[in-house]
Amino acid sequence: MSRFLCAVIISLMSMTATAKQPVIVVLGDSISAGYGIEVDQGWVALLQKKLLKANSIYSISNESISGDTSAGGLARIDRILTAHKPAVVLIELGANDGLRGLSPVVMKNNLAEIAAHVRKAGAKVLLLGMKIPPNYGKRYIDLFYNVYPQLSKELGIPLVPSILEEVALVKDMMQADGLHPNAKAQPIIADKIESYLFPLLK
Repeated sequence: MSRFLCAVIISLMSMTATAKQPVIVVLGDSISAGYGIEVDQGWVALLQKKLLKANSIYSISNESISGDTSAGGLARIDRILTAHKPAVVLIELGANDGLRGLSPVVMKNNLAEIAAHVRKAGAKVLLLGMKIPPNYGKRYIDLFYNVYPQLSKELGIPLVPSILEEVALVKDMMQADGLHPNAKAQPIIADKIESYLFPLLK
């Protein structure tokens, strides 16, 4: 067999292996899109580095858009599933629903539909919980936050409790708007999500 033919075969094998590399999709908003910081400082980029360090075969596709809502995620999910055929989808949506005072019931239905589409496509779901500022009133805040554990229980999907829990009240870990974590907070968020994601990959 000629060297040229060997090189072609090796190249084709490499392309096939790359094509079959399983994908983790992050479907989120500004918290996952890296608002206000460099993209490579965000928790999604840091999580990818953790995967590489662990010699994982998974790669991450960040499909997060600043300002996106649960309705926006639902409108996008089928296109994303078709494009990436992911093995796992991390759903980080809902915060903008809450900040806009939208119905928690509608938000819950949207998130449930997203999860249903993901599962139908044969992928696993990891739900990332969010919280909103206390000035929205206790009743609304409780209704909002309870959506996540309710969905987790009803659908039987794993939940990462409020991903900003450890950083949201630490002033030097938040940006000036008080809503978005800064670069210093990102490793803490990545560590938290890693502890829930990695068991799903085994």
